Amino acid sequence: MVRLSKKTEIGEMKPEDYDSVFSLWKNSENVGLNEADSPENFQRYLKRNPGLSLVARENGSVVGAILCGHDGRRGYLHHLAVAPQYRKKGIGQGLVQGCLHRLKNLGILKSHVFVFARNHEGGKFWSAIGWRGRPELRMMSIDIPAAKRE
Repeated sequence: MVRLSKKTEIGEMKPEDYDSVFSLWKNSENVGLNEADSPENFQRYLKRNPGLSLVARENGSVVGAILCGHDGRRGYLHHLAVAPQYRKKGIGQGLVQGCLHRLKNLGILKSHVFVFARNHEGGKFWSAIGWRGRPELRMMSIDIPAAKRE
């Protein structure tokens, strides 16, 4: 755990944080949620990437969160959110730096983040803390149909 102030601390995200974290994400602009963010998938992600995802708490309540994982060579950050009344206090930067520190300890020396093109404030935040756009890359996605259950 890292203390940012008398009241604010950053620590490892746990499966039991799901309801608080999901509520934060749901009430944050520019966080895209879908079936991949179900409680089961959340727990699977944390289990596959132990100790990497973080929450910020103030007086015990979740005020910030970020998912962090890797594929063995690159890190990936998802769903950074800080409750509006706690922004501009270093919480977002503290969450990001905590993730990068943990990735570096695993030998991961490059990380990516996905930011909606319409998220101008998010783009400014990431640029201000040293991240850069990759104009030579374009992200593409595909939905894989769920297996039919018998």
